[in-house]
Amino acid sequence: MQTVATVADLRQQISLWKSQGERIVLVPTMGNLHEGHLALVRHAARCGSKIVCTIFVNSLQFDRQEDLAAYPRTPREDLDALRCENTDLVFMPEHAEVYAEQHRVQKSLPVNPLYRQLCGEFRPGFFDGVAEVVSRLFHMADPDVAVFGEKDYQQLLIIKQLVRDLGLAIEIEQVPTQREHDGLAFSSRNAYLDPQERAIAPQLYAELVRVGERIKSGLRTFSQMESQATERLQRAGFRPDYVAIRDAETLENAAYEADYIVILAAAWLGKARLIDNILVRSG
Repeated sequence: MQTVATVADLRQQISLWKSQGERIVLVPTMGNLHEGHLALVRHAARCGSKIVCTIFVNSLQFDRQEDLAAYPRTPREDLDALRCENTDLVFMPEHAEVYAEQHRVQKSLPVNPLYRQLCGEFRPGFFDGVAEVVSRLFHMADPDVAVFGEKDYQQLLIIKQLVRDLGLAIEIEQVPTQREHDGLAFSSRNAYLDPQERAIAPQLYAELVRVGERIKSGLRTFSQMESQATERLQRAGFRPDYVAIRDAETLENAAYEADYIVILAAAWLGKARLIDNILVRSG
């Protein structure tokens, strides 16, 4: 497994692979890898012949400096895990390398309303930071395929739209959310939970499942279900930002006749902001 820190070295290796007919699959991460990330790498192995993983803590995705400073960084463990998964190359750049002016994507993008709703409402500028770094990484690595998880569902749809807006020939593969034995979605921020909070945390997923079962049974009182779910999470000890029932393709408010619905939630538990979602076929 190779490890590189500069765009020049990254491009040199990828250019060589492409000249040999290899299919490049990119897995962008911010490190502190867990089973959710490793599932992306395993999926990548089925999508192409060379796996490139990036480890870069993107400062533009943090609205507070203390959050950026506290974000867990485990580079040695990350590299060991990626080596075990037969990753071919890991790109670990410094901030100045990624945000050098020559790597900025010049094309202006249309305003995307997804940036300002749900998590975008509660974390202003977050998705702008996502779009900025992902567009740069795509420009640097020039992959054939890129792999993302469904846990960050809003981000997934934004990246799919970004690829369309930039006219990139990159296939976006999505991987189902990976969960611990009690249903809690794997997340680097789970490390912020104390033992009592960790015992409560699976109730977020359980609440989404409860709402999903009601939708599958034919109920369509979406606004009422969102309010009731929010109240139950509050009683359990969460501080919810939102519970939302949306069309799975557009994230617009779900229509009565929608075939596929996504139920999303974001809620604070102590110092951790947990997000989760489930996809349901409405029947």
